[in-house]
Amino acid sequence: MAKSVNSLDQRTFDKLRRLYIIGFSTIALSVIISQILIRTHLSGQESDSTVINVAGRQRMLSQKLTKDVLSLSVTSNAQDKLRIKNDLKATLALWEFSHHALQNGSDSLRLPKKNSKEIVLKFSALNPVFDTIANASKSIIKKIENTSILPAQAYTKEVERVKNHEDDFLTQMDAIVNQYDIEAEEKVSWLRKLELWLTGLTLIILLAEFLFIFWPAAKSVRYTLAELLFAEKRAKKMAFDADELSKAKEKSIQELSALTRAMDETLLFARILPNGQLIHMGNKFSRLFKISNFNDAVPFWKAISQLESEQLLIEEVISKHKKTGWKGEVKATCKDHKDIWLEMAIIPYSPASDKSELLIIASEITERKEAQLEIDRLTKQSYEEKMSQQKIISSKIIENQEKEQNRIAKDVHDGIGQMLTGLKYNLESIDAKNVEKASAKIEHLKELTANIIKGVRTATFNLTPPELTDHGIVPALTKLTLELAKLTGKEIVLFNKTDFNKRLDSLAEINIYRITQEAINNAIKYAESTHIIVSLSHSKNLLSIVIDDNGKGFNPDKVKHVKTGDGGMGMTFMQERIKYIDGRLFLTSEEGKGTRVTLNVPLMSV
Repeated sequence: MAKSVNSLDQRTFDKLRRLYIIGFSTIALSVIISQILIRTHLSGQESDSTVINVAGRQRMLSQKLTKDVLSLSVTSNAQDKLRIKNDLKATLALWEFSHHALQNGSDSLRLPKKNSKEIVLKFSALNPVFDTIANASKSIIKKIENTSILPAQAYTKEVERVKNHEDDFLTQMDAIVNQYDIEAEEKVSWLRKLELWLTGLTLIILLAEFLFIFWPAAKSVRYTLAELLFAEKRAKKMAFDADELSKAKEKSIQELSALTRAMDETLLFARILPNGQLIHMGNKFSRLFKISNFNDAVPFWKAISQLESEQLLIEEVISKHKKTGWKGEVKATCKDHKDIWLEMAIIPYSPASDKSELLIIASEITERKEAQLEIDRLTKQSYEEKMSQQKIISSKIIENQEKEQNRIAKDVHDGIGQMLTGLKYNLESIDAKNVEKASAKIEHLKELTANIIKGVRTATFNLTPPELTDHGIVPALTKLTLELAKLTGKEIVLFNKTDFNKRLDSLAEINIYRITQEAINNAIKYAESTHIIVSLSHSKNLLSIVIDDNGKGFNPDKVKHVKTGDGGMGMTFMQERIKYIDGRLFLTSEEGKGTRVTLNVPLMSV
């Protein structure tokens, strides 16, 4: 009977296997062919959008080129003419490169190397117009580069040639773009037809498989199931007879089943007595701690750790929780002195009514624990580094403040103090009887007194300008730019673009003033600039101040180390002040091209 059932199963499944292999192979083959056809067609369309984009851009570039040429013909300023010439040169280079790439292909622009006959003919008609405009533009550029001061009449002919051929170029370029678009649409239309044809073919294949493969297979399965049901009835009768024999072994099967579930749910397991004596240790547990064979009398904690302190800790946990169970992390040390962290659970277990055991279930978490300890160490190290950096910055700030106080004291002593001493001596030397000498000394005293007043005003202005306290940030910055322009002889100008006139919090005003003052002083002292522009604008929630100079500039990367206290404390002070008022500071500079400092302050916070 067994031989008959096996023969039936073998025949049935061999037949089903053949049918399903044929069916799925046919479907797979149709899908592969479909994908090959579609991907082959799509690969030819990858560059269509890029071609249309570059071709359309040629119209814009030709218009920009014409605009630059016309601007040169009406511009008399030499600097503007040079700037427009540079723009024209860059535009012409891109225009020529794109024009040739559309015809000959370009790997950088991902343009194909072949065009249709219609496109080739249209480019053949366009090339003379293109060459005329390009040659005229190159002639203008060459004349300007050879002679910087050149009247516009010197290249009037070239300008006229560009103007006369622009419309013709745009018209023919439009025709080329439209032809590219038509060809791309034709490819998409063909792809739609291909997809419909492949979809129809797939549906036909599926229908044929259903009729000739799956439906016959379903009938065969139905017949086989009927035979299996009959066999099941006979098997149930045999199982009932065997049930009486298995009752005697049920108790042992329950114990084995419980242990099997524990083994399936964990990687590491062991069985011990409540006193810690080891009954059984799983293979993975043994391999982890390199225990080839163990003595039943050895306590569990000595089997997994070589350190007495760890053994005592594990023994204490087991003794304390042997009745209630426990779950937590323990550290063990294997024979090669390698630290192993375990997430361990102790489960009280009674395989028999008169027997009690403990089931140890654990998983290794060494990597996770070491990562956690490393994170804690790095967190502490990072905190200490930040505190160290803050101490360095604070010490630099205090040192700079002390230097500033010493400078003010020196200015007062060497400047105002000496002038006051001179004033005192001159007053004491006046002889009222000698009217002529007394008059000359009085005139000298007037001049000396004016210098003293100017020095006092300058020192007071540098400390806290009265305009800032009395009228606000805009008048204070206006006074600052005017005074510094007088003292340095440089062009320092303030532009209030949005007529900002609001008063801010006093601390916010003084911080904004000091940051702007520091930026201007840096431009004067270090940038060797001749022109400094302070631009002020605002919106509903933001005040923006931009300080531009035409100085020598620098590499901003060189000031990124200011937080370590290695230099650039002016920048550090500006950063600390902007943080205090919840603003943001941006520094943009390039060697030889000046510097821009942008200060953004939220109006809501001030």
